[in-house]
Amino acid sequence: MFKRLCKWLLCLSLPFWAVAHATSVVFLNPGNSTETFWVSYSQFMQAAARDLGLDLRILYAERDPQNTLQQARELFQGRDKPDYLMLVNEQYVAPQILRLSQGSGIKLFIVNSPLTLDQRELIGQSRQNYSDWIGSMVGDDEEAGYRMLKELLHKLGPVPAGHGIELLAFSGLKVTPAAQLRERGLRRALAEHPQVHLRQLVYGEWNRERAYRQAQQLLKRYPKTQLVWSANDEMALGAMQAARELGRKPGTDLLFSGVNSSPEALQALIDGKLSVLEAGHFTLGGWALVALHDDALGLDARRLGGPDWQLSLFQALTPAQARQLLRLGDQVGTRVDFRGLSAQGKPDSYRYPFGLQLLLR
Repeated sequence: MFKRLCKWLLCLSLPFWAVAHATSVVFLNPGNSTETFWVSYSQFMQAAARDLGLDLRILYAERDPQNTLQQARELFQGRDKPDYLMLVNEQYVAPQILRLSQGSGIKLFIVNSPLTLDQRELIGQSRQNYSDWIGSMVGDDEEAGYRMLKELLHKLGPVPAGHGIELLAFSGLKVTPAAQLRERGLRRALAEHPQVHLRQLVYGEWNRERAYRQAQQLLKRYPKTQLVWSANDEMALGAMQAARELGRKPGTDLLFSGVNSSPEALQALIDGKLSVLEAGHFTLGGWALVALHDDALGLDARRLGGPDWQLSLFQALTPAQARQLLRLGDQVGTRVDFRGLSAQGKPDSYRYPFGLQLLLR
């Protein structure tokens, strides 16, 4: 009797939404369930969900957009619908999912890969038809692509007047907005440095083995290459392997850059083989869950900088920061007080302080 009374009193002390049910979120993860980046992305989300009291389910597409569409279709047609659906506009699937969502009552939130300009124009003409699409949160991919080349040039140091610099570039999937934005950043940096000659840009499709095979051919074709720009760490590592097999010395006579923070890439930065490593956007899903948590509380996203956030998440890691992330491993999310980041009870001037600085302390 006493225990039942205590439980009843505890329920009275909790907000209604917490007693009724935990806010449920499904994330359609476009990657492979064994893919280092997307697994670390999911782990950070799971840490956020635990701290925020959210019911999170993650479905992997295994790099097949048709799987993503089928997963979305089943959620919209199913009986046990989540409160929120998070998705990535990988291979341009977002508009199809928005159309499928109509009438489902599920709130949609886009992360990582934003709608393209053409897609935004198309959706913008009929936004009233997608009232359950509540916003988006993306990183500064273009800036990351831009900074990578700038930092590679800084690492390379002064070049004699009249001498050119030869560059190879490995982009991701051609139909992925994040890859397009990073490539746009690269081309913006190239416009500022006419002494840099882009010999060839290829699409490594985020894949190490594909980039390895491409680099085997490209480094033979362009033996004077000094810089290699890669849109993710896997392609950088694949190209580095090819370079070593051809007698080149990564970090010495051939400088590499990459994006993400896999353990192997972190170690390569520490060892000086990878000269530039931009990281931070593996945290994006966790930050998005804070925004969804606050939306469920009825907080107005507009006063928090939303509903469409573009965050400056990427930063060039130092070897010391790489060591810290390597030590934390898959426990990195446990260092963050996600509930403390909520706007609940904060003044109107509050803005989310999302970024790697919350982890690297």
